[in-house]
Amino acid sequence: MKIGCIQMDIAFGNPEENFSEVEKWVRKGAESGHDLLVLPELWTTGYDLTRLDEIADKEAKTSIDFLKKLAAKWKVHLVAGSVANETEGGVENTLLVINNQGEHIKSYSKLHLFKLMDEHLHLKAGVEDGHFELEGLPSAGFICYDIRFPEWLRKHVVEGAQVLYVVAEWPLPRIEHWKNLLVTRAIENQAFVIACNRVGEDPANTFGGHSLIINPWGEILAEGGTEEGIVSADVDFSTINDIRKRIPIFDDRRPDLY
Repeated sequence: MKIGCIQMDIAFGNPEENFSEVEKWVRKGAESGHDLLVLPELWTTGYDLTRLDEIADKEAKTSIDFLKKLAAKWKVHLVAGSVANETEGGVENTLLVINNQGEHIKSYSKLHLFKLMDEHLHLKAGVEDGHFELEGLPSAGFICYDIRFPEWLRKHVVEGAQVLYVVAEWPLPRIEHWKNLLVTRAIENQAFVIACNRVGEDPANTFGGHSLIINPWGEILAEGGTEEGIVSADVDFSTINDIRKRIPIFDDRRPDLY
């Protein structure tokens, strides 16, 4: 499967411009033969958190309808980053997954809010898991800060996930943490990690890019820099079971003690 992470800049607080840019990137990705494309975190608004009451998407309906049409038109799966999703209980940072038939198959709201960027002041934390399935592959989605909580990702792997998708707006000053954490999550879970991070700046931050596609050995199959582009790799998911047999860590776990 040809997978691409759309490592784009995001117009601060301007959903209309961001919808237009995503349409261009998805078209470009589909025309270059990608089967699955991944978008970054909060691609509709960026971190314009103080204006979410004005610019958040009610029940993510506009975003979902837009993505369903794109996916169906271009016959491409979309792990479509996350959007500011206005719910009855507050605004959630919600990852959306659309299959290549244009069907909305998963919403996952960020479980761990990042206080250093004031998320807890403006967003409501999610309470549901990130499980979904694409092309018969058990998968799971996570958002940015989630990767600092290995127990959350491990829970999904123990429950069957083989591919871990991460969408982010990870700042440049901590980009080495991003890379090291993701490689570690791949190795310790013997899972593929597909991680899409934005580039560019907003009024308070510079974002680091370096989107990554990592195999279960922790080998980096593709890595972006700090410029816009699609970070791509042809991924053979059939290697997962072989790797897990060679070092059977899941057989040797001691969940009775931890």
